[in-house]
Amino acid sequence: MAKENMTIRMEPELKAQASALFKSLGMDLSTATGIFYRQALRCHGLPFEVKIDEPNATTYAAMEAAEKGEVFGPFDELSDLMDELNA
Repeated sequence: MAKENMTIRMEPELKAQASALFKSLGMDLSTATGIFYRQALRCHGLPFEVKIDEPNATTYAAMEAAEKGEVFGPFDELSDLMDELNA
């Protein structure tokens, strides 16, 4: 089968990280890109879930407190924080 060239624009650091990952898997960027397209065709869409991760209510409250310069918690001791996290 004849092959065609394609140009993809991406940040240099992203390209370097992806290239290193795929090299550790025994492939180059071209092979990985081909795998992505084959999986997209097989799935009739993106081969992974695309979503916006929404913060939960506690995170929103902490963000609002931080914007107001308030301390959220508070936790005077690391052990208090860990107890809360493990609760």
